[in-house]
Amino acid sequence: MNDSRGAHAHCGCDSCTPPPGLTRRTFLSSLAATAVTLPSALPGLAAAAPARPTIAGPGAPRRTLIRGGTVLTMDSVLGEFARADILVEDGFIKDVRPDISVESAEVIEAGNAVVIPGFVDTHRHMWLGYLKNLLPDGSFGEYQQLVQRQLGAQMTPEDVYAANLLSALAAIDSGVTTVLDWSQISNTPAHSDSAISALKDSGIRAVYAFGNPQAETGRFQDAKYSKFPEDIRRLRSQYFSTDDQLVTLFMAAPTGGVDVALQSFRLAREVGAPISIHVGMGAAGRSGLLEKLGALGELRSDTTYIHCCTINDKEWRLIRDTGGTVSISGITEMLMGHGHPPIQRALDLGLRPSLSLDVETTAPNDFFAQMRTVLAVQKNDVWARRLAGDDKSPDFLKARDVLEFATIEGARANHLAKKVGSLSIGKKADIVLLRRDLINVMPMNNAVGAVVSGMTPQNVDSVLIDGVVRKRHGHLVGVDWGVVSLLAEAAQARNFRRSGLERRIV
Repeated sequence: MNDSRGAHAHCGCDSCTPPPGLTRRTFLSSLAATAVTLPSALPGLAAAAPARPTIAGPGAPRRTLIRGGTVLTMDSVLGEFARADILVEDGFIKDVRPDISVESAEVIEAGNAVVIPGFVDTHRHMWLGYLKNLLPDGSFGEYQQLVQRQLGAQMTPEDVYAANLLSALAAIDSGVTTVLDWSQISNTPAHSDSAISALKDSGIRAVYAFGNPQAETGRFQDAKYSKFPEDIRRLRSQYFSTDDQLVTLFMAAPTGGVDVALQSFRLAREVGAPISIHVGMGAAGRSGLLEKLGALGELRSDTTYIHCCTINDKEWRLIRDTGGTVSISGITEMLMGHGHPPIQRALDLGLRPSLSLDVETTAPNDFFAQMRTVLAVQKNDVWARRLAGDDKSPDFLKARDVLEFATIEGARANHLAKKVGSLSIGKKADIVLLRRDLINVMPMNNAVGAVVSGMTPQNVDSVLIDGVVRKRHGHLVGVDWGVVSLLAEAAQARNFRRSGLERRIV
């Protein structure tokens, strides 16, 4: 990282030398293969399987030494280092301290980097991967009509594969190493299979949250070929027989009333899957759903509550008292009409929220922006109270707080805190190197401030997931973007055509 290299320059180490990756030939060949069989009675859907290209970097070397970086461990015991090394061994963090001496290790020079744990996103609808920026001005109602009822209802398993793959690779590229895929696109079992396959092929650490299908009527129960939510039993058996793997299982519970939520909650607990649920979105979020579920004893520590903008005080206390976690998507909450991001309400109850992107149709693929949004909203709320004469206003959040929200708090919400979220010795090596020598942050004065206030995805130089280098010198390893683009653009065109929509970019 101490030198300036072109797009195709490599230092010669294994991490910088892409393996034989996805080529146009392998992609076109994979299109001809049938990996998922659709019901023959399914009208209008192509019987061809989703393309299954393998997009992966090299296997993890036994030892990797990240040398000489400014290290923010997010571990209260280890602390922070102006300059330190990180030893990775067999995919785990073995040591973090200055001047580690080790033989036979692949060395990544980090003298011009701030080294952090990878960002952890606790709620992203990855089936929207090729619909980026479609609704920059859209409300949630407009999103439901266009994206869910028109485009979502017409998506094929092949489209879902392309969208999930693109979204996962974009997440890695921006420094997100763990993402919860709120997969609200289980129109058929094949759709679910395709979403999971794309997550696995991308190399990201993911939580697959099995969600409801989309239907033209807006009622997911009208999706004729869906097996939601019962199909979670098959998914657990087929793909998630162990939690000791890169992709793990959640239930994405719908909010269409107590009975609907209750069925998903109970099936999730039957198969041992944690739960994620949207609550408190706009006026509809004032239904008291959590009060009703709480009265039935269904609110527990296995559940993450997304948005929470318009839930009542009793519901907030129920989340706290039952050990639940909170996911805030500040950008979409304000842009789409969900309500004011409830950062201070969570903090007042001792809840440390996690962060999430939500929908790429409206929000940017930028976790730095998520951190800044939450920091700015909370500080503005406190300033407003002080300017109004409130002498009991809360403390301001600090930059380090929102970096914790984006890392270790996300890991806790995704039930992965024992594995990731901090650069703690013994955890998995999900590590991001951020360039500190770019014009937006150099010369650096404060490492945490640079990460939270100054950096953008352009600073993401290198990404390791499970000890495997997935991005190096600013470029994804082993990924042919020409082929990925071909896959995504074909799915986009197919989806718009089937939906009867004209694609217009201006």
